[in-house]
This record gives sequence, structure tokens and C-alpha cells, in this order.
Amino acid sequence: MILRMIAMVVITMTMAAVGFSTDNEKMEELKVVPSVDLSRYAGRWYEIARLPNKFQKKCASGVAATYELRSDGKVKVINECRKASGEITRATGKAKVADKKTNAKLKVTFFWPFYGDYWIFDLGSNYEYALVGEPKRRYFWILSRTREMNTALYDQLLEKARQQGFDVSRVVRTQQP
Repeated sequence: MILRMIAMVVITMTMAAVGFSTDNEKMEELKVVPSVDLSRYAGRWYEIARLPNKFQKKCASGVAATYELRSDGKVKVINECRKASGEITRATGKAKVADKKTNAKLKVTFFWPFYGDYWIFDLGSNYEYALVGEPKRRYFWILSRTREMNTALYDQLLEKARQQGFDVSRVVRTQQP
């Protein structure tokens, strides 16, 4: 009787383990661009839209990022935004290349030793826009070299993000001054 109960528990647990999977396990890997020239990627980018996240909660408008190549091969990252009060806040961090084959996968930190994934999965041929996210699809940004983006391009980029598994119904547009 006890052996039968143990066998039933083991079978039940095995079936649960095999049948259980998270959405991330079912999701295909986020496909990044074939290559990124970091010297061309460097410079100022304006946030056009994003998935809401905790670390940008204070940002009411004017979100931008500046990337500068460092002599050690890393990238200096300066994020800034305007709070509702009008005050500008800045955070300085660094990024390191996580995939030297493409340069499209970076690890970014603003508070060592914690790093986050920064994967470039679409990029304009002239580096005029970029789609950036992370493999679990919790974070996503549409970036542009200009403060505004035409609606047709914006819609195309949202569709590309949707095809990569991002929940674009939650995306919010960023107000740029």
C-alpha cells in the first residue's frame, strides 16, 4: 500500500513536471540583428515607446539615451528623462558585449554587479531606429535618432516586436519635448 502511494506521488510529480512549462520556455529565442557596428550605434537615441517598467516609473517625458565607446571596449551609457516636476534625472552605467559575433547582445549595468540584457533585434539600415528588448520579453523599447517617428514606421516596428513575442498592447508612447 505504501509503495503504491509512493509510486502514485512519483508519477503525479513526474507528469506535473513534464506538463508544466512557463511562457518563456515555449517562446522562441529572441532573434537579433546579424551585426551591429557599435561606433555607428554610439550617440544619442530618443525613446519613442516602451513597455512600462519599474525603473522608468519616474520618467514622464523626454527619455533619451547616449552611448559612448570606451577605450576598454565597453560602452558608457547615459540615460536621462524628465520627471513630472520638470526635473531632469540621469543615470550613468556601462554595457559590455555579450555576443562578439554580432555585437547585438549587450549586458548593461547601472548598479554593479547586476546586469540586464539589452538585445538589438531590429535596426534601421542607416541606424536611424532600433528595436531593443530582452529574451524574456519583459522590456522593450523603440528608439530613434530623432524625437519623432512617422506613424507608418512606428506601426511597422510594433508589428515586428509583436512577431518576436512582445505584448505590444501594453506599449506606451513617450512624450518628447
